Amino acid sequence: MTAEREKTLLESVPAALYIGGEWVAAEGGRTLTVSDPSTGAVIRTIADASPADGMRALDAAAEAQAGWAATPPRVRSDILRRAFDLLQERKEDAALLMTLEMGKPIAESRGEVGYGGEFLRWFSEEAVRISGRYGLNPEGTGRMVVTQRPVGPSFFITPWNFPLAMATRKIAPALAAGCTVVIKPAELTPLTTLFFVKILEEAGLPAGVVNVITTSTSGAVSAPIIADPRLRKLSFTGSTPVGRKLIAQAAEGVLRVSMELGGNAPFVVFDDADLDKAVEGAIQAKFRNIGQACTAANRFIVHESVADEFGRRVTERVTAMHVGRGTEDSVQIGPLIDEKAVAKAAELVQDAVERGATLRTGGSAIDGDGTFFAPTVISDVQAGSDILREEIFGPVLAIATFADEDEAVRLANDTEYGLVSYVFTQDLARGHRMIDRLDTGMMGLNVGVVSNAAAPFGGVKQSGIGREGGLEGIHEYLSTKYTLIPVD
Repeated sequence: MTAEREKTLLESVPAALYIGGEWVAAEGGRTLTVSDPSTGAVIRTIADASPADGMRALDAAAEAQAGWAATPPRVRSDILRRAFDLLQERKEDAALLMTLEMGKPIAESRGEVGYGGEFLRWFSEEAVRISGRYGLNPEGTGRMVVTQRPVGPSFFITPWNFPLAMATRKIAPALAAGCTVVIKPAELTPLTTLFFVKILEEAGLPAGVVNVITTSTSGAVSAPIIADPRLRKLSFTGSTPVGRKLIAQAAEGVLRVSMELGGNAPFVVFDDADLDKAVEGAIQAKFRNIGQACTAANRFIVHESVADEFGRRVTERVTAMHVGRGTEDSVQIGPLIDEKAVAKAAELVQDAVERGATLRTGGSAIDGDGTFFAPTVISDVQAGSDILREEIFGPVLAIATFADEDEAVRLANDTEYGLVSYVFTQDLARGHRMIDRLDTGMMGLNVGVVSNAAAPFGGVKQSGIGREGGLEGIHEYLSTKYTLIPVD
């Protein structure tokens, strides 16, 4: 990766807001800077939206809503499919851009382009399959017509950790359903969304259907949008505390909400597990995206009879990981997003060790440029340790033990979160029991990655409301209307 190529790519990304089909400056010419977490260097200066800019974006979405809802499903489908094709043509640029602004290894960025693109392809196919029903009522007095209508203008707040996939996972079903959009990407990683919206524009998306506001004052910009009666849908991916606040704001207008919030995923390894598969699954579930994923395995709950061997094998793999700037093909672990993330990882490890855990490898920040934290394994984690309660969001694999299945279930469910769980066992009956007993919205049985555009993504308890992806995803953007026609 040459510096010249990076410079050219970054300069190609619009530095403006996208409102009503036009690239425009923020009110008063306000700007914010985007930095490369692997070096700390500023890589782009872009528009910093004000609350007034946010309302201009909502104005555009509201104005475009009727026309977009009336657009034939096949036309909406074709636009999404063209966007998918264009993204594949530019996958190397999209991947490099994500690595530059977020820090993830380039191989993982390429994987995200593939995953994120699939939402465009999937929902291009779902756009033409929105259906209703028709039939005689039980009394025989009337015919029932049930139809699906777009919810209306939608506001999306996306996180920094998967800047492409989080945009496509929300935008694609909304467009397929006939909803217009205002999207506010994370301040730390806004460039990928701007890049993607250029693709939508080129694919033929009409003006005002998608609007992008980048800002350093998320709360101030979001509040008036959420409070406006023209808005009908709010979708957020991020922390549970912020999600609670947004749900409270959305309650005033009785908005439809989708919330993909925090996680504390258990990774359960039984004594009969294939340890080769369990170790491979652990590496995928923990260190994907440098551990900065809501689906990342947070608590490794391993049967006491295999805990030492499992710990030895994962430590061997983790110790050999190559840490560095993600633009290098050989890098497996890039930087954390910022200094706060580094400090949090260090505090959680320190607390666990002080309570009796064994540090097997890593455990501290890496000196030098950027926000790097050494990939870490700790074992013998004791009950009450903060690392068992809080989402780590870093490359730290923490192992605790259990004695029997009931204890494994109790430990796995001992959290207010319920996004995803992972279970490794060769006992099919036990696997089915775990499907029934674990309180999570998703589960991987003998696999370490579960996300797929064709599957419903979402959690239970304080991990969120609603589903993204799959057959279920488009229904988050549709409302059901029933009409009765009397029988003559």
